[in-house]
Amino acid sequence: MNRILRGTLTCGLIVITSMALFTGGLALGHFTARPADTAPQLDLLLNLEASGPTAAEDKLMAPFWEAWDLVHQEYVDQPVDDTKLAQGAIRGMMAALGDPHSSYMNPTEYEIEVSNQSGDLQGIGAYVEAAGDYLRIVSPFPGSPAEAAGLRPGDLIIKVDGVDVAGLGEFEIISRVRGPEGTTVHLTIQREGEKEPLEFTLVRARIHIPSVESKMLDGNVAYVKVNDFGDKTTAELKDALKSLEVNQPVGLVLDLRGNPGGYLNTAIEVVSQFISDGVVMREKYGDGRERTYEAIPDGLATQIPLVVLIDKGSASASEIVAGAIQDTRRGTIVGEKSYGKGSVQNWRELRGDNGAVRVTIARWLTPSGRSIHQVGITPDVAVEMTEDDHAAERDPQLDKAVSILTSSAGAVHPFARAALLEMR
Repeated sequence: MNRILRGTLTCGLIVITSMALFTGGLALGHFTARPADTAPQLDLLLNLEASGPTAAEDKLMAPFWEAWDLVHQEYVDQPVDDTKLAQGAIRGMMAALGDPHSSYMNPTEYEIEVSNQSGDLQGIGAYVEAAGDYLRIVSPFPGSPAEAAGLRPGDLIIKVDGVDVAGLGEFEIISRVRGPEGTTVHLTIQREGEKEPLEFTLVRARIHIPSVESKMLDGNVAYVKVNDFGDKTTAELKDALKSLEVNQPVGLVLDLRGNPGGYLNTAIEVVSQFISDGVVMREKYGDGRERTYEAIPDGLATQIPLVVLIDKGSASASEIVAGAIQDTRRGTIVGEKSYGKGSVQNWRELRGDNGAVRVTIARWLTPSGRSIHQVGITPDVAVEMTEDDHAAERDPQLDKAVSILTSSAGAVHPFARAALLEMR
């Protein structure tokens, strides 16, 4: 089977768990020609076309095959592992694109990433990304050991169990951090604004991450937190909205903080619950073509006054939702500037159980045509979450959202105010 996971909109993040690993790393891909005496393993891994290479492709790939032969003939430690060589070549080619979101996953990494969609994980519970020689935490999972220990978005993992991880590579760092529930791991963290590294000891756990959480807040305000954009998100969101609706809330807070993204189709389905019609996203391809996505009719919360919470851990699919709501002036965006990932990837499974490549196929734009790539979405109302707030378990961002929705002074975004008056 050749699976295509269309429209992946994650940050290219790594989930540090014993069951979930997604390396955002390096890669190289499809080779066109090889001398007759090279390893047949390459034919299986690279799925060479029966029609054969063109003369130009033969010439282009000649230096590669010359290097391949030299490694097999002269490298000191023989025999070499042809599968690892081929996979390393794929990683190298993908790295040469200069796009951190295009990458190669070997079969083990790919199957584990596919299994992530179950939401049942073991480890410390954090999404991370490559950051030079280290890994940077993008967002801890809600209720995870990482969150409970006080790890924050932006933290750099510089040591694991006292060992400096510089130069170890992403997979090696992750393998040292992840592990079975009940075991401990000690992390040394470099945090912006702190002169000295911080030390954390975490007990790994089995973590189930619900896609959607909801509750009623003081002031009769409904609250929905979307943790990712996966297979179950849309159904869980609809169930939550129906459950909250019986309370006749005066407004709704949609919390996308720490949400790293997910599937494109899920993002469109989610934003369509809040926007009744019109364009909610644009997709622009390398050849200049542009595709528009419109809201799916019959959303459940298209009239209720709305505030959306974002932070620097809100990425990709989260930014699609926030960007559409901001551009259409459907609600007010509160919090901190978002991550800034404005590209769409396809995951293409290689034939013969040889892993998958993730290829950036397009840039996405907000309805008005804004690109947020490496820029992020700037909130309408900026509210910082400080270390003191975290320590005191205060949430000024949520407090501001509730204040906006319950204020009789008309603090609601001017284009949402009409809906508020209509609802009342």
